[in-house]
Amino acid sequence: MNRYLKYGLTAVAGMAFLFALLLAAASLLLNPNDYKPQIIQLVKDKKQRTLTLAGDIRLTLFPKLGLDLGRASISEFQSDKEFAAIESARLYLSWWPLLKKELVVDQVRVEGVRANLVRFKDGTTNFDDLLKKEEEDKQIKFDIDSVKAGKSALSFRDEMGGRQFALSQIELKTGRLANARPTQAELRFYLQGDKPGIKADVKLATELTFDTDARRFSVRGLNLEIQGEAAGLSNLAAGIKGDLAFEQNAGALLAENLAVALAGRKGTDDVDVRLLAPKIQWSADKLVTDKIDLVAKVKQPRGEMGLVANLSALTGDGQSFRAGMLNVDLSLSREGGEYKGKLASPVSGDFKKKRFALGDIRAHLAANDEKRPAGGMKLDISGSAELDIERQDVAAKLAARLDESAIKASLGASPLANPHLRLDVDVDQIDVDRYLPPKKQESQSQPDKPLDFTVLKTLNSSGSVKIGSLKLYGVKASNVRLEFRAGDGRLDVSPLAASLYQGTASGSLSLNAAGPAVAVRQNIAGVSIGPLLKDALDKDVLEGRGSVNIDVAANGNAVSAMKKSLQGAAALNLRDGAVKGINIAAALREAKSRMGALKGEKVQAASAQEQTDFTELTASFSIQRGVAHNEDLAAKSPLLRLAGNGDIDIGAERLNYLARATVVGTLEGQGGRELAALRGVTVPVRVSGPFKAPQYALDFNAMAAEAAKQEIRKRAEDKLMEGLKGLLR
Repeated sequence: MNRYLKYGLTAVAGMAFLFALLLAAASLLLNPNDYKPQIIQLVKDKKQRTLTLAGDIRLTLFPKLGLDLGRASISEFQSDKEFAAIESARLYLSWWPLLKKELVVDQVRVEGVRANLVRFKDGTTNFDDLLKKEEEDKQIKFDIDSVKAGKSALSFRDEMGGRQFALSQIELKTGRLANARPTQAELRFYLQGDKPGIKADVKLATELTFDTDARRFSVRGLNLEIQGEAAGLSNLAAGIKGDLAFEQNAGALLAENLAVALAGRKGTDDVDVRLLAPKIQWSADKLVTDKIDLVAKVKQPRGEMGLVANLSALTGDGQSFRAGMLNVDLSLSREGGEYKGKLASPVSGDFKKKRFALGDIRAHLAANDEKRPAGGMKLDISGSAELDIERQDVAAKLAARLDESAIKASLGASPLANPHLRLDVDVDQIDVDRYLPPKKQESQSQPDKPLDFTVLKTLNSSGSVKIGSLKLYGVKASNVRLEFRAGDGRLDVSPLAASLYQGTASGSLSLNAAGPAVAVRQNIAGVSIGPLLKDALDKDVLEGRGSVNIDVAANGNAVSAMKKSLQGAAALNLRDGAVKGINIAAALREAKSRMGALKGEKVQAASAQEQTDFTELTASFSIQRGVAHNEDLAAKSPLLRLAGNGDIDIGAERLNYLARATVVGTLEGQGGRELAALRGVTVPVRVSGPFKAPQYALDFNAMAAEAAKQEIRKRAEDKLMEGLKGLLR
């Protein structure tokens, strides 16, 4: 053997023996726990946090340099409160790269990590100081063979957004983590939080590549799965698949083969949503996408809803974009009804100004519903809409054709987080009844449906409505004008004005979710009361033209409760009309012809063919607990005078009223000649019973007594006159 080679091998063997001897000596003499105070003080000086090392630090030097850290924790910034803790961590380094000042981590094993992360109301976090960059040794090379972490948990409290989340059962596993080298990574954890509420298992698997020198990051074959419940959805199964790449220096993002799927149950409805985006390329000077498709379905026990939307290829410069067309198809089918709609509009946006617009909306909706009186409905809409994120405002101007109705509307909402809705509508004419379900036949056994004003608790809105011609619940009106404001659980409509039935109405309306409660104030002047009552209540009980004043309030959870709690005041002043159901003159005429045969009271049902005419009728009502009490009824006709008082029980839908009829005229056309003998006689007429079938009764005994008094008085007057004539002779 060459002696030089022999000397060389001997030297290497000697150096190896010496190196092994030094390692053995170091492992015996070096105790890392002796450096705990220095390590703790270093953290205190550098980060102003308290490091606690509760376990022993174990160091191994052969065959790899290893560090085994026991239980440890670190405090919040400038506080003794715990920020994060760890049960154990093991780190193994390769010797040879370390001698070349290259840091090659062979393995990282972490167990029992827990950390409490907080974002404060001012936007800062409790870990901002930990993200500050320290001076880096450019000669250190970062290379980790594998990482494993388990039994860990993180919590995040967002005081700025008013929400919190917690990750538990965290398990992380990676392959080799080296610069510009792809590696497989798997992560799973249990996520729980609010706003939105979520309880779900999360799994993620992907091929991860990062290049810290080029500041380039990518994930390929991303597969994210979420199962549990979130945002009111139970049986949630959601996932994201695709490839993502981000170049930080160029500010460029590339997403390919992106697929998002979500399925779950909302109450009794099954929800399924799918989104496909084959390519999205976004950089500072370029934005390009392929067509993006969205499909959503909601299956209900009695029907199905569907949405199919697609956005044509986007083009832009990174600051703004434009898409040729957004197309949306809507469908809804349910028992007895089918609805179909289409919407199309070009889309544009400006990321710098944070403005996005639908520039030319064209929409069509067709409906076919067996439950609606008209059956079908057609709606065409045109206009534009704009979203301004910087101003926190969304606005739209629309023109629509709803069957025979022409509608113009201006809509807006601001701010976006808790919006105040603005709505101004102008309609030329509309028959609302054709779109309402038919009225159900009233039944004694039919339960009283509760009133639901809960929408007012969250409604924040204001605006105006103008309608040239309106039909609603049978009532016809024109020149309808109203302004409304909703907020804090209350809706106020004032003024509320219209022209109706040859008269005008003006007043206000208030609804309050607390109670719920209703208040109505209306002054109706010059109205023809008969057609109004016929159309509104299907009651033909009164005719005449004049004024009606109403100022009432009620509260209760159902219509019946509202009626029984009604309170306030009302007044009536009519001219040239009639009270339907009874002809007092005819009844008195019959009574006079049969004076000797009729005694006591005669009770009979009201008849639609009978009526008592009047030239003037006034009455005022005081309403308490659903009962309208009247003391000043006054009605005049050429033949009769009526006065009366009594109660109208609105809650029980019954009336008990006593009218007093006095004969004052002798018009032949109204039976006046037959009633001449009853002139000055007052006859009580009692009207009572349910609203649907009232009855009236004439007190013949009182009438006969009044007639006898009249006869005695007349004879006495005649004798007195004869006596006076004798004295004058």
